[in-house]
Amino acid sequence: MAYNDSRTARPQSGSVANSVSTNKVLRSTYALLAMTLLFSAVTAGAAVALGIQQLNIFVFLIGAYGLMFLVHKTANSAAGLLATFAFTGFMGFTLGPILSAYLALPNGGVLIMNALAMTGLTFVGLSAVALTTKKDFSFLGNFLMAGAIVLILAMVAGFFFNIPALSLMVSAGFVLFASAAILYQTSEIIHREGETNYIIATVTLYVSIYNLFVSLLSILGIMSND
Repeated sequence: MAYNDSRTARPQSGSVANSVSTNKVLRSTYALLAMTLLFSAVTAGAAVALGIQQLNIFVFLIGAYGLMFLVHKTANSAAGLLATFAFTGFMGFTLGPILSAYLALPNGGVLIMNALAMTGLTFVGLSAVALTTKKDFSFLGNFLMAGAIVLILAMVAGFFFNIPALSLMVSAGFVLFASAAILYQTSEIIHREGETNYIIATVTLYVSIYNLFVSLLSILGIMSND
């Protein structure tokens, strides 16, 4: 009987350990995410204050993807934190020209606040669904891969053809894509023992929130004829 008891205790001990590890990753991820979002708000405000009206597309691509690469290369070291703040600070700075353009509109401030509120509520709601239901959303992985390809092609088309309806469709597509990414990443932390790097998880969620905010702001602008 003692032998059987010790055998049955092992899975329970392992389950408790996994639960503790998951909770630790979640806490670290959300704490770092909150700090990076705050830092992004500061750099975005600095860009607006400096009067940055536009950012070269090549500067954006090199900065965003270069810093993203740096984050992944240093994610397992202390330098990963510095790379994360460098990346999120840069992304926040790129919001400056967008926010300045909206603030120049009669109701631009209201649109920005509405987009912020909708982004926050969407993130909290989706995170709550993943955390409370404990449902495995790994099936969204294929959807995200296919969605990324479709969105890239749609953005290229939108670059050459200035069609408001296409812009609305792309923005709506990014809202769905970002929402699915939030569910997927949160689920990966909960259900995948290999997802223990809170820096990678933070950056993934940050990019989803960034895309969600910009897309919602674009939709609100189009819907209000701005």
